[in-house]
This record gives sequence, C-alpha cells and structure tokens, in this order.
Amino acid sequence: MNPLNAERCSACEKGAPRVSDAEMVQFKPQIPDWEVVEYEGVPHLERVYRFKDFQSALDFTVRVGAEAEAEGHHPALLTEWGSVKVSWWTHTIRGLHKNDLIMAARTDALAGEMAQ
Repeated sequence: MNPLNAERCSACEKGAPRVSDAEMVQFKPQIPDWEVVEYEGVPHLERVYRFKDFQSALDFTVRVGAEAEAEGHHPALLTEWGSVKVSWWTHTIRGLHKNDLIMAARTDALAGEMAQ
C-alpha cells in the first residue's frame, strides 16, 4: 500500500464516493492522531497541532495553505498562539473523501518537516 502522503488528490464532484468504513480502517493507521468529528451531520477529519509560538503556528498555516492550493482541496484552518486546528472534509459530498485522508497525511508530513 502506498503511503497516503505520496498520493495525489483526484477531482471530486457531487456524487463521488465517500470513504467507506473499510477504507477508514485501512487508512486510519497512517493518520492516527486525526479524529472524525461531526458538524451539522457532516463528518470532518480534525487535528490540533501545537507550536512554540504564534509565528511557528502561522508559518505552518501558510505551508498547509500552499499545499491545499496546489491540490485544489482546502481545509478549515484556525490559527492561534501556539496552535493550529486543521479540519478536512469534502464540501461537494458533505462528507469524507479519500482526498481528505491524503491531505491529512500530507499535513502530518508538513508538521514533521517543521519539527526537524
């Protein structure tokens, strides 16, 4: 199995398949720190990253934003002093698509690069 963070997002249109329970079980070990939370009945992948100060959190936000823009798949980002909350979900299908799992793994990779 390829690592999720090495995969590319695919175009997602209304009616695209949501992530199945079996796929979530298969891929969740690659993004173990992400939680599935629901907002108004729509599942999101969510994680909070911690940083030493606001500038580090802001730098991370910018890097996640650049990665999102490159893939054409955009999260909700809440940047505060010392933390960034990232939420991935697919608006068009009102749920989780494999793209969300891919981008969660890429977000973890970016955080890992910044920690070095």
